[in-house]
Amino acid sequence: MSVLDNWQQWKDFLGDRLHQSEEQGMNHSTVNEIAYEIGDYLAKQVEPKNDQEKILADLWSVADEQEQHAIANLMVKLVQK
Repeated sequence: MSVLDNWQQWKDFLGDRLHQSEEQGMNHSTVNEIAYEIGDYLAKQVEPKNDQEKILADLWSVADEQEQHAIANLMVKLVQK
C-alpha cells in the first residue's frame, strides 16, 4: 500500500519529511518551494488515489501559479501540526 492511498498516511508522511527538513536546517521559503514542486509533479504525473487528492488535483488544475503556491503553502501548514 502506497502512502498516496490513504489521506492520513499521506499527511503523516509529509509531516515527517517536513520535520526532517527543518531539523536539517532547511528554511521555510525552501520548504514551500519544494512543496510547490512536489504538488506540480503529483498533479502532472500521479493519479489521485482518494477523494482528498482528487479535490487537490482539481483545485491545482484550475489555479494559476500564484494560487498553486498558496495551495502548496497550505499543505505545509496542514502537516506542520
